[in-house]
Amino acid sequence: MAYARGRVALERALSKLRLASRSEAQRLVRAGLVRVNGTLVTNPLAAVIPEEDRIEIAGREAAPVRAWRTIAFYKPRGTVTTRRDPEGRRTVFDVLGAAGEGLAAVGRLDLATAGLLLLTTDTQLAEHLTNPVNAVIRRYVVTARGLVTDEDCARLEGGLAGLRASRATVRKRSRRETHLVVELTEGRNREIRRLFDAIGKPVTRLLRVAYGPIELGTLQPGEWREVTRAELSER
Repeated sequence: MAYARGRVALERALSKLRLASRSEAQRLVRAGLVRVNGTLVTNPLAAVIPEEDRIEIAGREAAPVRAWRTIAFYKPRGTVTTRRDPEGRRTVFDVLGAAGEGLAAVGRLDLATAGLLLLTTDTQLAEHLTNPVNAVIRRYVVTARGLVTDEDCARLEGGLAGLRASRATVRKRSRRETHLVVELTEGRNREIRRLFDAIGKPVTRLLRVAYGPIELGTLQPGEWREVTRAELSER
């Protein structure tokens, strides 16, 4: 996954620090008023890491942005992916407590879906992961009611009702239920459930086990772990 490990153009960093508009930032840099880690920089497109690099404007150090942080969280079934719920249901932030402060969820998992949810302070990362153009793979373990045939899998991959699985593989099946691994490259609302409804095999259990290079691994419901930039840069 081609993710730039938190580096942004200097002009964008100044805007992110809310010190200037992009056009004003360009003027400040070209005028020789900006230093990065003590070095004068005159190229507005020079790459910096706002959370780590020391940026000075006209001799005054800019306050750093919030520290970069991303976590992998095992969202329990029955929780909602929102900070507050008007219906009073338990949210993922209720489960995370203090560990979720300052973080925003990357996309959502519906109430009945469990598994890997990424949360981050990095809006650029969130945009990269959720933008369909980047085709970041989300992998799910699916239990569906009834016998899902190879022909059904081909239909899922071929597309139904404007939706499509990039891959659907049967792990185990019987006349009563079928267990599959399904991959998507878009995060549309209830996409897997809608796909399986279209073939008449409703989903009874749905667990996300991977998002891009990050896997659920040995996490248990309600548990979380820190994610490094190096992990996100893996392909």
